[in-house]
This record gives sequence, structure tokens and C-alpha cells, in this order.
Amino acid sequence: MKKSEFVTLVAEKTGLSKKDTEKTIDAVFAAMGDVMAQGDKLQMSGFGTFETKVRAARTGHNPRTGEAIEIAAATIPVFKPGKALKDKVDTK
Repeated sequence: MKKSEFVTLVAEKTGLSKKDTEKTIDAVFAAMGDVMAQGDKLQMSGFGTFETKVRAARTGHNPRTGEAIEIAAATIPVFKPGKALKDKVDTK
């Protein structure tokens, strides 16, 4: 699903205009990014947890040459789905 399709879906569910919905969605994701950039954890009950983890430096290999290369440490965003979301998505 593309962002424009998502905006349309949310606009239909909320009754807001697509323009207002897009501004709201952009603001929510920007705020989530700000929270994680500060190293904080964002817990959304019934949905999941957004946080950051530090991935340690490691040695990798260039797939073309087989040459060993050093991959620098990095801080990455991580999402852990909550039980309610897992249950909703599970289609057994």
C-alpha cells in the first residue's frame, strides 16, 4: 500500500479531509522519529513498541571479491508488535 492509499483509508475512517489526514500522519511519524532519535522508547498499547538498538561493528565480506570489510556500528530503529496486533494479523 502506498502512502496516498493509506491517507485515503485513514481519511475515510476519521471523516477528515485527505489534506488534514496527510498532515496528521506526517506529524505522527515525525514525532515518532524524534522520540527514537532521542533514544527513547515509544509504547503504543495494543499496537507495539518502537525503540532503537545499537548494532555492533562487525566484519563482513564483499560478495564480489570475497574481501573482508569492516561494517561500522549503527543505531537502528526496531519495532516489536504487541499481542493485539499479532492476533489481528494472524490468519490461521
